[in-house]
Amino acid sequence: MKREYPLPNGQKVSGEEVEFEAEKENFNVYILHDGTTLKVKHVVAQIIRLDAYGPDGNPMYMVNGGMVISADVPDQLKKRNP
Repeated sequence: MKREYPLPNGQKVSGEEVEFEAEKENFNVYILHDGTTLKVKHVVAQIIRLDAYGPDGNPMYMVNGGMVISADVPDQLKKRNP
């Protein structure tokens, strides 16, 4: 079912939600110079194919989701509770 979606420039464009399956959802792992290891993953909740097209002719997509972050922090950086 098509509906209107707002673009960052304030315009509205019609589009419709597209069903999907995640093929892979790996974490990106970052080693910080303070010894912390951060694991970051973007988890997609919704994909909308817009009735708008890029210069190459491909349809534009809007992706809604969130970040999952896990931190392994060295003991010396942790706050001690009294």
